[in-house]
Amino acid sequence: MNQTEKAKAFGALHRKGDPVVLYNIWDAGTAKAVADAGAKALATGSWSVAAAHGYADGEKLPMSVLVETAKSITAAVDLPLSVDFEGAYSAEPDGAAANVAKVVEAGAVGINFEDQVVGGGGLYPAERQAARIRAIRAMAEGKGVPFFINARTDLFLAESDLSKHAGLVDEAIERGKAYAAAGGSGFFVPGLIDPALIEKICAASPLPVNIMMRTGAPDVKTLAKLGVGRVSYGPGPYRSMMEKLKQEAAAIYSLL
Repeated sequence: MNQTEKAKAFGALHRKGDPVVLYNIWDAGTAKAVADAGAKALATGSWSVAAAHGYADGEKLPMSVLVETAKSITAAVDLPLSVDFEGAYSAEPDGAAANVAKVVEAGAVGINFEDQVVGGGGLYPAERQAARIRAIRAMAEGKGVPFFINARTDLFLAESDLSKHAGLVDEAIERGKAYAAAGGSGFFVPGLIDPALIEKICAASPLPVNIMMRTGAPDVKTLAKLGVGRVSYGPGPYRSMMEKLKQEAAAIYSLL
């Protein structure tokens, strides 16, 4: 498949009630392993890619390294790739679009694009984030790629008190609608695990909703029944693999 075909195929995988499952990767090697396991598409996780290169999350990883990682993955595996691009390394709409263009040129067919102010705290106002999404959409259309912009809101991830999540749902729905109108393709709500709230957002969202698996989250089959269109695993796969590596290494060194 060429890039346009991959982008169309990737978008078609996002179906409410029949979610695409993305077990997040961080390099070409993990991409091959997940592809061999039966994945229909691939997605990096920013936390994992950064950690694999010795950096913290939050755009601490040089953008050039992230772009080269994307290139190595698309060269190694013939599946659609979505890149977790955080805040696109720019607060300005034009800057964000120019940076995302590099991801498009690397062969990716989508990004995660978050509304938190990376390194600054808080979230961008919805209209400001919508302007950034519009700029990215215009850039992608100019390249002729039906690029998948997974518009992420950090409302729930930023609030550790789960009892307060219900009070954030209305704002999340309004943000999702604004992001959809601006050209978003999906609506990512990491941190949300309450089934009733997930179902409410899925019912109101004009976009397929992405839930990130974490402790306490419903399983994939339950999420499908709630209307979710995409399930991802964030840093979980990296943490799991590193813990196994550590345990195996410790078992060896304990014998010396």
